[in-house]
Amino acid sequence: MAEKHRAALSFLDRYLTLWIFLAMAVGVGIGFFFPSGVQSFNAAVSIGTTNIPIAIGLILMMYPPLAKVHYDELGDVFRNWKILGVSLLQNWLIGPILMFALAIIFLRGYPEYMTGLILIGLARCIAMVIVWNELAQGDNEYAAGLVAFNSIFQVLFYSVYAYVFITVLPTWFGLTGSIVEITIGEIAKSVFIYLGIPFLAGFFTRFILIKTKGKDWYYQKFVPKISPITFIALLFTIVVMFSLKGELILTIPLDVVRIAIPLLIYFVIMFLVSFWMGKSVGADYSKTTTLAFTAASNNFELAIAVAVAVFGINSGAAFAAVIGPLIEVPVMIGLVNVAYWLQRRFFNKPAI
Repeated sequence: MAEKHRAALSFLDRYLTLWIFLAMAVGVGIGFFFPSGVQSFNAAVSIGTTNIPIAIGLILMMYPPLAKVHYDELGDVFRNWKILGVSLLQNWLIGPILMFALAIIFLRGYPEYMTGLILIGLARCIAMVIVWNELAQGDNEYAAGLVAFNSIFQVLFYSVYAYVFITVLPTWFGLTGSIVEITIGEIAKSVFIYLGIPFLAGFFTRFILIKTKGKDWYYQKFVPKISPITFIALLFTIVVMFSLKGELILTIPLDVVRIAIPLLIYFVIMFLVSFWMGKSVGADYSKTTTLAFTAASNNFELAIAVAVAVFGINSGAAFAAVIGPLIEVPVMIGLVNVAYWLQRRFFNKPAI
């Protein structure tokens, strides 16, 4: 990120990476030193497989970026079949196959972890990608459009993909398949909570306030006021997520590393390949980086919910699904800086 840009950042924004690692450390510390308290609190604030504090954190985190979207321009996104086609290829062919391959290569001796990793690969991102995209100065309208596009495919095809990639394909490689029963209704519920609520809130906020206060007031006064909510909610969500598995992270660190290695490889490969594909089809930087983050991120909320519902809260699949976002968060922050470097290197435009 260019120095000029850094100088304009607030104190919170400028040291965001530091705050994220501190939040991770605080979360792990809470989970390690107060495991019974964390478990009791988690049980008290969960409805089914939905952790209410995490859900609130994610909704608040996504609300400001979605309130900035020019919804009147979304039609242009859905008319750009080239970008939609590339996103479809990245998210629903390359991503699932790559994660499946990494899972059987690195975790074939740990079938439950392997299943959890595959579940992450099948759950295409509809939430936190909005934040990573904004940090990298991607195209907000295309991010919202591609996320909505992926959410439709997720509702319609996640159950089918889970059957193919977890029940059928492992047997082709001499492994035992698992039965995954997840209904379209359960997937739609997850999509509504983590995308529908902040999407509707952002849309109606923009529509009502621009109509009553005007566009200048909205973007010059209101948007700057709500923008810090994203980073505060992000840090809160990280603390909660890491606290839930803080004890396991420190007591079985080798298992965490086993799961982390293929995840790290996945995130980096997906981002770089998707960035290259975006540039190859002639997309500008903002759309290219949006394609890259949309493809590289995953819907860990859905993966965790499915793993817990099907295999149980204490299963290896659920543990692997939880490790997913713990690795994704710091990696994506690093890839934001990679995106700025790629902008300077390949788009002949300094990061601003």
